[in-house]
Order: sequence, then structure tokens, then C-alpha cells
Amino acid sequence: MKTPTSRAIATLAIAGTLTAGAVTLPATAVADDTASAPFLMPYYTELDLTGDHQVTADDLDVIASAFGTTSTDAGWAAVSKVDLDTDGVITVADLAAASQRIIYDDGPFELVEASVIEMQAAMNAGVTTSVEITQAYIDRIAAYDRVAQGEGQRALNSIVTVGSAPALAAAAAADAVRAESGLTSMLLGIPVALKDNYNTLDMPTTAGCGCWDGNQTTTDAFMVEGLRADGAVILAKASMDEFAVNLSSTFSAGQAAGSTLDVSSPYNTARNAGGSSGGTGASIAANFAALGFGTDTGGSIRIPSNYNQLVGVRPTVGLASRDGIVPLALSQDTGGPMARSVVDAAVALDAVVGIDDGDPVTARQSGLVPASYTSGLSSTALEGTKIGYVPAMIGSNASTVRLFNAAIADLRAQGAEVVEVATPEGWAAILAEGSGSGPEFNHDLQIYIDAYLNPAVTTRSLAQISESPNIIPNRGITASNPNNATYVSRSRVTPEAYEAWAGPEGTHTLQLARGKQIVTAMMEAEGLDALVYPTGNPYGTIGTNMRLSPNTGLPAVTVPMGQAVEGEQIPGGGANLEFLGRDFSEGALLGFAFDYEQATGHRTPPTLYPALD
Repeated sequence: MKTPTSRAIATLAIAGTLTAGAVTLPATAVADDTASAPFLMPYYTELDLTGDHQVTADDLDVIASAFGTTSTDAGWAAVSKVDLDTDGVITVADLAAASQRIIYDDGPFELVEASVIEMQAAMNAGVTTSVEITQAYIDRIAAYDRVAQGEGQRALNSIVTVGSAPALAAAAAADAVRAESGLTSMLLGIPVALKDNYNTLDMPTTAGCGCWDGNQTTTDAFMVEGLRADGAVILAKASMDEFAVNLSSTFSAGQAAGSTLDVSSPYNTARNAGGSSGGTGASIAANFAALGFGTDTGGSIRIPSNYNQLVGVRPTVGLASRDGIVPLALSQDTGGPMARSVVDAAVALDAVVGIDDGDPVTARQSGLVPASYTSGLSSTALEGTKIGYVPAMIGSNASTVRLFNAAIADLRAQGAEVVEVATPEGWAAILAEGSGSGPEFNHDLQIYIDAYLNPAVTTRSLAQISESPNIIPNRGITASNPNNATYVSRSRVTPEAYEAWAGPEGTHTLQLARGKQIVTAMMEAEGLDALVYPTGNPYGTIGTNMRLSPNTGLPAVTVPMGQAVEGEQIPGGGANLEFLGRDFSEGALLGFAFDYEQATGHRTPPTLYPALD
């Protein structure tokens, strides 16, 4: 069990970085308190919480340990002056703003495993710039992504396109904004990798398919617009399973006809990175960008997060617009962040929510979105909560069972009441409901094609895609399988069959609504704040667990809960704990995940991809 102080340090990994760069004043300047304050000027002293008349890493530790403290709490007076956004609660935004008051010398900034907070603190202090950080990520991708790191290792293949020139231009623009106006956003100058099904006006959007290598769109996806508006640097497009069909993350984009590549996990390159957002998972785990975004229809954010020791957020369907994202099945599709920490995931989510006329389901979020998802991050978020679990969802994998049992004990140690719950009538039907990726893909893909596909691209229907030589070979028409290959069979789903499945009175539509109603009613009856279960096994899935969130539309946050050990099936393989809650409860779920993450600290960086010399 970590102490609150050590949790604060682990939260942001900030003490070491900031201390390395903190100025050491001459003895004559700090001989007494009265000398140090005038030397540093009020801007650099007025937020001091530790009595040394300067803002240091120790002050940031105090702020981090006070996350969630509100103006009505007994301890408010001690920290009220660092409520810099005057919202009556101490949040990560206050921490970031306070970090601007730290005095640095030319101490080093360590990119590997750096959090968004650390990057902002270092850029605010002039230790580094967005241009330097962006170039460092470009260099890491060039050195590591397509290069096997030793005998018997495979290349990661996690990135399809690096937008070096536009990214560096955006980084330079962010540096100029910072120089003139200071920190304007938590994402100002932060490099981001996007799954290659998000439209970007400065890089092609292939959806992992060589048949769409030329799909340069003229607009960004709605979520990408939000990132750019907050000053984020769109650095790269991450590889993905072609058209997000499978969990293997096999893609043909950028390859010769008939050729494909697989995405490897940076922890064990003999294993795939999960999917379909496998490139995002591998690239963020290997420190090729600060933040990543994937999409999830039936597990495609959470499974690569599980394989690659990441935090993944599958939002409520309706929180983040899907407009401008190549769809798989709009009844269940949703985009969300993948990050190395809960803080980073919360910061990323803030930028991409919003009501969008291009995706009418987003109107549901009105009045339900907090000012910031960082506001609920607290090391006491689990205290007094009631968390439920269903024993059948634990599975039988020895590593997963051990890790889940330990996670239950950790939740209880953080003050949660954790209870076993009986499944209600209709539970089996929820988990048994299939993905819409079969019945809906042809219909939903055509909507995207008609709205966004570059006119020069000739494969303008799923049927035409199935005939292209520039796809994964066994998914299209072949002599041995002319009718039942993935794209062929799905291209033949009739409008009538689609309506019967996904129309207003379709069987799938009605089942998803029933699923949400049943699970929400169960949580209400049991007084639960969340359900927890393993996202998957080490380098393996638990099919029914993947289905609960998409088959109800309810949000889920997944966070590392440890790794398999020697004597177990795949030593070193990670497994995650997943929190599921009510509609639009992302703020609470992120708070629970943050508390658990800080109490346990299970993420480990992959050793094959260290800092470059």
C-alpha cells in the first residue's frame, strides 16, 4: 500500500523530472527567507505551500495529494490559493498551472514515460519545446517502429504515416502561443497519434487498407477538430486491423498488393498488440507519442490497452462524435483515448467531447458533461463506494484470477465495499448479442464513402473493396472462397436485412436498449457505483467481458492490474481491470481508476525501446 505522498509522486512521476531541472540558487540568495522571495519575485513565490518561498516539486506533490479537495472541505484553507481556475476544487488543471511557477535551469527533460503534466511543466519553464518533443517522437518512430530490436524480435509496425512537416509546424505554432499567452490548454503542444480511421486533412486516412492509400480527406473528424482546437499536435496515424474487422491488427495500408504487416506488442514482439486499435496501443506503450486515440466496437480500445499496459476509455455512445471516422457498426462504434496514465486519458477525453450535428446521438450528452474529466481524479475516489462483480466474468486463466483477486483486495483497501452480485434475468442475452460489424458494416461504410472518401479512390463500395488486390487476401474474393470471405459476405447484406437488425425496431437495436435497461436497473437495485471485471487475459480475450459495454452502450475504463509471473502461462503478459458505469459516468469511472492506479502502480514500460542516445 502506497502512502498518499508516494501516490502523488507516482501519479505524475513529476518529482524526479522537476527536481532535475529546479534551479539551485546561490547561497547568498537563499541565506534567509527574506532574501529568496524578492530574488524570485512574487509570481514565483505566491503559490508556495511548503514554506520555502518558491514553487518546487514538493509543492506539486502537495497539490497532487489534494486532488478532489473542495471549498467545503476542512483542508481547503491550506490549498485554496492554488485553485487557479477558481472552480472550488483542486484538480490536475490547477497542478498544471502551478507548474508554470517553477524555476528551472537547463536540466534534462526525459521523454520516455513522460506524462502530459510533465511535458507542460517542462515547456512552461523553457526546459524544452513542443518542436523538440515532437521531433524526439519522430526520431523514436524512425529508430524503432519498423526495425526489429534484436535477434528473434519482430518490428512493431505500429505507425502507418508520420506527418512530420505539418506536425512540426503545429508544434511551432503551439510554442508561439505559449510564448505569447502561456498555457492555454492542457493539450497545447502535446503530440498525439490517431488510429488510421480518423479523418485528418493533413494525412491520408486508410482504415488500414492499401485500397484506400490515396484517401486524403479535406476535413478533420469532429474529434480531431477538438484536439487541434486545444493545441494538440497531430503527429501520426497508427496502424489498425484492416477496416477494424478483427483483433489481430493486420493491415495492408502502404504495402504492395497481396502483402500485409502485423502489429507487435512492445512487451513481447512474438505476440500481436491486440486490435483493432493495435497500432495505437503499441505506439503509446512504446512512447512514440504522448497520447493516442482508438475506436471500439466490441473491444478495440480495451483489448490493445489490456495487451499493452495502457489506460483505455470506451465512452458512452453519444459522448464523442463518430463523424469523420471510418465506421464498422454505428450501433456500437465509439472513439476514445488510450494513454499511459489515467490523468493523461482524462485530459485527452476533455478535448473530444461535444454535441455534433454530424452525429445526432451526441445530443444525448447535453448537461451531462463536466467542465473537466480531471475534476474527479482523487486518491480517495473509491472511499465509500460500492463496487460489484460477477464471478462468472473472472474466467479461469490462472494469471487473471490471481490478479483480479488482488485487485478486489486493493479496491477494498482504498475504502470501497466490493460485493458479489447475482446476474438478473436477461443477463445471458446481453453478453450473447453479437457485434453489428456483420449486418451493419456495408450500410455504415457506404455513408462514410459517400460523405468523405477522396474522389480519386476507385474502391467506392464494400463489394469493390472485396475485388481489390490491395487488401488482406483472404478477406476478398478468392478462387477457393468466392462467396463467404469477410468482405464478400458482408457486402451482400441487403437493406432489408440491415433494417431488421439495426433499424428503429430491429432486433439488435431493441436488444441493446434492453441491455442498458437491465444493467442500469441492476446497479440501481444493488446500490452500485460501478461493476468491475477483467478486461481480458494476458495476450488473450474474454469474449463475454468485451461485450458488456458495447451491448449496453454504457461507458468503461480499463486500467492495468498487473502481469503474469514465472510459472504462469505467458510471464510478463499484462491484464487490465475494467470499470463499467451508468450512462455518461466517465468522470466517476476515471476517478475510481485513478485511485486504483495510484494505489497499485502496475504499469511498467517496455524495455526494448529505451531513450535514444
